Amino acid sequence: MALDPAAVKRIARLARIAVPEEDLAPLANELSRLLDWVEQLGEVDTANVAPMTSVVAVTLPMREDVVTDGGIQDKILANAPERVGGFFAVPKVVE
Repeated sequence: MALDPAAVKRIARLARIAVPEEDLAPLANELSRLLDWVEQLGEVDTANVAPMTSVVAVTLPMREDVVTDGGIQDKILANAPERVGGFFAVPKVVE
């Protein structure tokens, strides 16, 4: 996929990146080569390749799923500027 300097200028504007005029042509060439490489990756046959999340077989440790109340309410509220009855007190914002 070939990009021209006008397309690079538009992309830079959309990305809010300041690119000097003299850098547009070299940048267009570099981005075109990158897009060509990405298109090459699409040609690779991955039909028999299993999806993976890591190159190493890893089994994640499991823990028992137990519902608790946390038991640390005092620690959580320790830095609250104001609290009422075990809850954070905040100013009323809706009338």
